[in-house]
Amino acid sequence: MKGWKKDRYTFEDLKNIMKELRQKCPWDKKQTHDSLKKYLIEETYEVIDAIEKRDWQALKEELGDLLLQPIFHARIAEEEGRFNIDDVIDHLCKKLIKRHPHVFGEEKAKTAEEVLKNWEKRKIEERKSVLEGVPKHLPALMRAEKLQKKASKVGFDWNDFEEVKEKVFEEWNEFWSAVEKGDKREIEHEFGDLLFALVNFARFLKIDPEEALQKANERFIKRFSYVEKKVKESCKSWEDLTLEELNRFWEEAKRKNI
Repeated sequence: MKGWKKDRYTFEDLKNIMKELRQKCPWDKKQTHDSLKKYLIEETYEVIDAIEKRDWQALKEELGDLLLQPIFHARIAEEEGRFNIDDVIDHLCKKLIKRHPHVFGEEKAKTAEEVLKNWEKRKIEERKSVLEGVPKHLPALMRAEKLQKKASKVGFDWNDFEEVKEKVFEEWNEFWSAVEKGDKREIEHEFGDLLFALVNFARFLKIDPEEALQKANERFIKRFSYVEKKVKESCKSWEDLTLEELNRFWEEAKRKNI
């Protein structure tokens, strides 16, 4: 660390450290855009976890870990002669200025809703397809919601809540018909359509489907943990307890608002 030790580091220091690592660290030298993809996803979720826990020290650390990812990718791109991190920042600044004419230009927007509406309008004008810009690797529920919102911006949407509700029932009936036929491929197809319709339903109810499912996951974990605790207290093994007894523990957890 000789020559590198400082009381406080800057963004330029970070760029230089990354350059040094790519030259001298066997692991860092080996990495590619593809090999780093999983770390970008992991770090993003760790940032979200810190936010939800309101752990500000952890958030500071996790934001640093997340920041490393674009620095890493940009350094690889620079070595390949494609672009560098300064190009990334330049492009971002130009995009932000262009898409915020109510701040940097003459356009007027008094509410957050107006800003978002104008932003989406400009993005549609810049792209070849209305649906362009929705990443393929987003979680499926989140991706479905974003696709539906983009289609809705140009008027391709249901008229009201009742129409969406009827669509959910229609998809349920088609799914159940496929189940009764026993065709696995058709079951999967109709199940996907049902989930897509439910995401639409959530959108009309102004519910975030991804967040709703995550909360359901957390409730399941807490209630199942309660069931585990009751199983231990019973001094019996899981095999010795009937499903009815296990369900009793589960309902008890629900009554306790666990």
